[in-house]
Amino acid sequence: MSRETAPTEPLSAHAEPAPGDLDEIDRRIVAALMNDARQSFATIGASVALSAPAVKRRVDRLRAAGIITGFTAVVDPSRLGWTTEAFVELFCTGRTNPDQIQQAARKHPEVTAACTVTGEADAIVQLRAKDMAHLEQALERLRAEPFVTRTKSVVVLSRLT
Repeated sequence: MSRETAPTEPLSAHAEPAPGDLDEIDRRIVAALMNDARQSFATIGASVALSAPAVKRRVDRLRAAGIITGFTAVVDPSRLGWTTEAFVELFCTGRTNPDQIQQAARKHPEVTAACTVTGEADAIVQLRAKDMAHLEQALERLRAEPFVTRTKSVVVLSRLT
């Protein structure tokens, strides 16, 4: 009885995969790391039928290609006392570029994410604060940025996911 197996190393030892070139094993390795980046290569290897060194080679290639950009801890902000969350649309002056918004967002510790968006607003930022008073202070500091003409805020009542 013959059994077909997927090639364990479809790319040459030095080739870096492009985003569309990931095979099923690479996708499963990435998914495993996204689920728990502390897993050993041996544990991941057992789930994808590869040896630990083969998994390490693939992870190294994925990192070199910029597909995996880092490993980080996911923290529950509410456990740190930052229980208030809001999404804030930023409306900016006509000549504001994304770099200016990014630099400003980095100055505010309450900003947990910032994105340029389509639609009426120029950007949206996610804020975390200790309470409503802290959120109001953070909003006032954001509004004080020279390129911000107005904001529109939505406070999160509960997280669904």
